[in-house]
Amino acid sequence: MRRAVCPGSFDPITNGHLDIIARASKLYDVVHVAVMINKSKKGLFEIEERIELIRQVTAEFGNVEVESFQGLLVDFCKERDIPAIVKGLRAVSDFDYELQMAQMNNGLTGVETLFVPTNPAYSFLSSSLVKEVASWGGDIAHLVPPVVLEGLNKRLAKG
Repeated sequence: MRRAVCPGSFDPITNGHLDIIARASKLYDVVHVAVMINKSKKGLFEIEERIELIRQVTAEFGNVEVESFQGLLVDFCKERDIPAIVKGLRAVSDFDYELQMAQMNNGLTGVETLFVPTNPAYSFLSSSLVKEVASWGGDIAHLVPPVVLEGLNKRLAKG
């Protein structure tokens, strides 16, 4: 069984993330979406909320498993016998950082990293940017799945 992981904070998941996960789901039998827990960073959505949103928007693929993780991604991979990490690249600046991570991960455990170029429609997109634009009342409906837009609007309305 071919298995891979798509890691990230997904706070919140965007159409760019979803595009990479969808493409990975066509290449692998099982795609694990690993939602990073960073205790030093307060996210807009709690980890459980992120996991639920990702499960909802990836349900149609039928081969995506979503869970949280803390620590080294290579340990997550080793514990689940996952030989590959799938990462989307938006720009050359992403490549510089991700190449170093890929080489470190491979050196630690032999896990391979597959780089997938982002769909040009999402090349500028990040969760941070989505949250900032939404917080100022900008239209982000074309940048996130509808259920995420609904969650963002509710969260931001609470202030």
